[in-house]
Amino acid sequence: MTETTQPLAGILVVDLTRLLPGAFAARELARLGARVVRVEPPGGDPMRVSAPSWDRVLRAGTESVTCDLRTETDFARALCAAADVVVEGFRPGVLDAIGIRPDAAPSSVVWCSLTGFGDTGRHRLRAGHDLNYLGWAGVLEDTPAAVPPLPIADLAAGALGAVTEILAALVQRSTTGRGARIVVSMTHRAHELVSHRLGGDPFPRTLTGGVACYRTYETADGRHLTVAALEPKFFARLCDLIERPDLIDRQYDADQEALATELAGVFSTRSLAEWLECFGDEDVCAGPVATREEAHSDLGPWPQAHADVSVGAHTAAWRGTLTP
Repeated sequence: MTETTQPLAGILVVDLTRLLPGAFAARELARLGARVVRVEPPGGDPMRVSAPSWDRVLRAGTESVTCDLRTETDFARALCAAADVVVEGFRPGVLDAIGIRPDAAPSSVVWCSLTGFGDTGRHRLRAGHDLNYLGWAGVLEDTPAAVPPLPIADLAAGALGAVTEILAALVQRSTTGRGARIVVSMTHRAHELVSHRLGGDPFPRTLTGGVACYRTYETADGRHLTVAALEPKFFARLCDLIERPDLIDRQYDADQEALATELAGVFSTRSLAEWLECFGDEDVCAGPVATREEAHSDLGPWPQAHADVSVGAHTAAWRGTLTP
């Protein structure tokens, strides 16, 4: 996305959220060209202390305004009134109680509440973080003892779910002139990511090691190779390249562990680099378990500003703008 093609240029986003989900959503809106004003408590967003490197990356290119929402409500409402989009992440009722509400903002504002469990139902006031949401949503059923390395509910279900709804609301506003009231539940949207599996999987635990052709395997140097050769044509080519054509017809045998043991024995004979060289650009659906640094080097950095924004750096300017 270049500066000349940014679709959200001219859109002002006021971000009242705290921590990761809201920051990720705001970063995505900023990447699409929006001007993002981060409204922080006087001491700064807690993520500045708990995860400063995450905070710097996700908040780069945004503006920082400090505001105590409970004692400076008029200033907060003025910021929201100036916005095209407001994103907040408090539990239901918290902002309403201090008078910062969607109905107090102009009807053109798209107001998005990023919540753990939505604003209705028995869980609406329940405290939680990503792992809790995934557990309630049924995402962890296949691997209950494992903690996912990515906060799926925070980022995919919550942040990107919010961005999707916000973009749709802005498209609708372009024709109606009216904003929208959006409530995103990270738990419910995480459940939506697995709900298509309620009728069963093509093979038991297809995505979590249930089939030998969709697993990771250790290589001779202690690294790991991903194999995702689900289609027979990909698996057949893989078997040819590892010189085990006898395994082709066993792709979906009932005894998947026996097949996985055979494949593990083969992959343990060469280093990761040697296997990647062997596969080259062949259609085999195999690749490395890359480190984050390796992936960054290979895929390239996201174009983004890197200047660290100090807490409240833009407060005076915004107070001057909004004060009659």
